[in-house]
Amino acid sequence: MPSIKNLILQGEGVMLDFKKTITSTEKIAKSLVAFANNKGGKLLIGVADDGSIKGVKSEEEEKYMILTAAHQFCKPAIEPQFEEIYVDDKLVLVVNIPESDIKPHYALDDQKKWWAYIRIDDKSVLASRIIVEVLKQEYKNNGVLISYSDNEKKLLEYLEQNEKITLKEFSKLLRSSYRKAQKVLVNLILTNVIKSHTTEKEEYFTAVR
Repeated sequence: MPSIKNLILQGEGVMLDFKKTITSTEKIAKSLVAFANNKGGKLLIGVADDGSIKGVKSEEEEKYMILTAAHQFCKPAIEPQFEEIYVDDKLVLVVNIPESDIKPHYALDDQKKWWAYIRIDDKSVLASRIIVEVLKQEYKNNGVLISYSDNEKKLLEYLEQNEKITLKEFSKLLRSSYRKAQKVLVNLILTNVIKSHTTEKEEYFTAVR
């Protein structure tokens, strides 16, 4: 593993998150779930957002909060692994979250609702229905066989002319329900023909070039 200082220099990203301290089990559950649903990641507790090392006051308290979040606020539960590392006499708690093989995981919010999250850049973002479906299917390993129907062809032809498409645009193109359009998109993501992109404002799809 690169040294903690090198990790911190990389800054927060898809597989790295800094927390000065744990203030809420709901918030931390969101990060844990986003990492487990993605490629895994590390939480560095005792490091501020700007990368300055503050150290943790009580690692037992922080571990208790994280384990409570992982076991009670995540479903299925997540098993984090801990490392304690001293940097310049300050204790940094490293929480390793492996990529899960029982996706999707959901986090409980303060309204007692369960939501799936994924990691986009340095943020834990709500997973769309399409992404949740992709996560569910990915691990069934039942190999999606695509026989290109008119619907798939329409989409691929559209993406040859245009850079991207949203679910709304695709459903309009097919003159069909969102549900039907969604199914085609999920299959094409699973077979690596198209890619999903999520921004704060929208989700859109592009062809894999």
